[in-house]
Amino acid sequence: MQILLVTPPLTQLNTPYPASPYLAGYLEKIGYNVAQLDLGVMLVDRIFTRSFLQSIFDDVLAGGLSISGGGTGKRPSDILQASSQRVLACRLRYEDTVETVIRFLRGQEPMFAQRICTREYLPEGRRFESLRELDWAFGEIGVQDKAVHLATLYIEDIADFIKENIAPNFELIKYAEKLCLYLPEFDPLLEALELTAMNRVDLMMLSIFEEVFLQINPQLVGFCVPFPGNLYGALKCGMLLKQKYPSVLTVMGGGYVNTELRQLSDERLFRFIDFLTFDDGELPLERLVKAFIKSDYSIAQLKESVLLNEIQDDSLIRTVFCFQNSLKKIQFDAPQNIKMTDRGTPDYSGLPLSLYLDLTEFANPMLRLWSNGRWNKLTLAHGCYWAKCAFCDTSLDYIARYETVSASVLVDRMEAMMVQTGQSGFHFVDEAAPPAVLKRVALEIINRGLQVTWWGNIRFERSFTSDLCLLLAKSGCIAVSGGIEVASDRLLKLMNKGVTLFGAANACEAFTSAGIMVHAYLMYGFPSQTVQETIDSLEIVRQFFALGLIQSAFWHRFAMTVHSPVGQNPTRFGVKRSSSKLNPFSNNEAPFKDSVPTDHDQFGEGLRIATYNFMHGVGFDKKKVSWFGTKMPGTTYSPDLIESFLVTKRDEDISESSRVIWLGDGVCEVLGKSKMGKEETVITIYSGVETKEIITDQKQARFAISLIEKANLAKEIFSFAEAKTLFSEATGTSSEKMIKSAVWKMLRKDGLVIV
Repeated sequence: MQILLVTPPLTQLNTPYPASPYLAGYLEKIGYNVAQLDLGVMLVDRIFTRSFLQSIFDDVLAGGLSISGGGTGKRPSDILQASSQRVLACRLRYEDTVETVIRFLRGQEPMFAQRICTREYLPEGRRFESLRELDWAFGEIGVQDKAVHLATLYIEDIADFIKENIAPNFELIKYAEKLCLYLPEFDPLLEALELTAMNRVDLMMLSIFEEVFLQINPQLVGFCVPFPGNLYGALKCGMLLKQKYPSVLTVMGGGYVNTELRQLSDERLFRFIDFLTFDDGELPLERLVKAFIKSDYSIAQLKESVLLNEIQDDSLIRTVFCFQNSLKKIQFDAPQNIKMTDRGTPDYSGLPLSLYLDLTEFANPMLRLWSNGRWNKLTLAHGCYWAKCAFCDTSLDYIARYETVSASVLVDRMEAMMVQTGQSGFHFVDEAAPPAVLKRVALEIINRGLQVTWWGNIRFERSFTSDLCLLLAKSGCIAVSGGIEVASDRLLKLMNKGVTLFGAANACEAFTSAGIMVHAYLMYGFPSQTVQETIDSLEIVRQFFALGLIQSAFWHRFAMTVHSPVGQNPTRFGVKRSSSKLNPFSNNEAPFKDSVPTDHDQFGEGLRIATYNFMHGVGFDKKKVSWFGTKMPGTTYSPDLIESFLVTKRDEDISESSRVIWLGDGVCEVLGKSKMGKEETVITIYSGVETKEIITDQKQARFAISLIEKANLAKEIFSFAEAKTLFSEATGTSSEKMIKSAVWKMLRKDGLVIV
């Protein structure tokens, strides 16, 4: 059986979204033929060409097309926005440069960086107006990075022109998202799908989809819909299949389906899609494929067989469909799943990896990682090992069910993916990567001599010690992101975050001291949060930046979802849902009223501006009123509160069973020499950066050399207790003196970690 998995427009353009590679890896493992289509990157590939730009410029000039596509009878200059007039006036330069810029953003024309940076090569539209402070925003970045940013703005100017004049729903990383972002009823989207005339972008999208569909000739098409911005494209393609190829089975799943459509009651969605699957898709898809084959590839017969319980051994699971105008939910809450160990390696090999673009829109260094670089996306564990945060969808399977696999299996998958993609960068997309799993994976990476770069999401807990962070950095970790959230111990406790400001400060210091960039997720508007607490939280963020504990941050407005502890038990948090009535279509974010009346709308822009300045080392001494444009209270926190939290306890409370590891480079050499009549020994540590010397007596030198030899990662595990015994045997003194000895302190400084 041939299966086609489609990621509709649009997700990230720099790297494939991982849903279809995960499903493909499993389905191929159990014997099915699977093809994949990233329709978003294929669509962008066709749009940003000379021929497409010529066609849309000609359309606009041909009589002043309105948004809906009809002629107005007016001259273009009478109806176009100023930004569009600006682009149209430079149409020849856009047509001449667009394909070169796309090749540059794919890494195929790096030599054009110099020309782009001259600011004479590219036409500059509205997006370039923000460049007055480019050097301040980005610092002393290299020519290549600056050119990528300029090229990104150029691409965005073209995207804006398309949105203003051709396709009102088009954006670079989403498509028709505004139609689907909050959709309690299906009617607005249904009207857009069935009644609104298609524009050139819609037609191009469907043309690409049908072209690939006919090449593959699948019996089943699965649409992976992770975000609201993917729904319109999925249903448009499903609509085409229903009209022209009705015998093909269509299935839709993914993050949007799991969170938004769990309480769906409007059967009209099934005019476009045959089946919805929920939670992990591997088992529902496998069961559906087997049932479809048993039903002789007849959709009608499949539905009847399921309802008559004729498919006993391969019954559907977590599946919803419509039969005779009635919704049928089959084993909707069934807990069965494919184990992580049995899923196989995600398969990226069928995707057009050469078409992805590096984009840099923001000065924020962490957001640049999201949009820049070819990252292989991999999960270390299923679900969240904490799974208690009050704002999170902890009742849903993708958070609630925690499961992991051995480090050797994970690193095997990393190596296989590197072969598939030719890329050694990894984004671990866990809800929160567990410290214990990260430690084991890091050890496995280093032991194998695997050269990789990786980053991911974590919780700022005290398990992330200085030693563990040094180990992670050695294995290739360059950045982490985690939630400081409301930056208030009272509210962190209320939301059951499981971290404190004290713990977060020390975890952030451990990461940054190891050379790992830290991004903080921040939140405002949580239930019962007061004006004073919001101002105090900004003060905490200021201190984190001023001390260099974080390098990047972003504020989010709290939203109550129906699947979170707040949404399921609002009275516990002092809020009341505006309505308990279920929507017929989408149910996720729920409007509410807080018992503590605070106008949180007044904070968003000020918090953003303040954090943007802090990120660039500016404004640490400004009063809060300057950020918000209105009178605000001063902070109640001491200006050195976070600094007072920072403690260094590397050698306190170490477990006897903890592993001692030497991460230092090079080898050590012992030379005896006499100085002022006293025999001393010099231990020379060679590394790729510098050569260091430790001067000590012969006994402690013997201990240091033996310790480094035994703490080698390639050797068997060497414990802290064994290190103490070694010290006692080598020096003839008490093992308790080890951590106070000069040689121990020097080794700890130069590459000896305990994890």
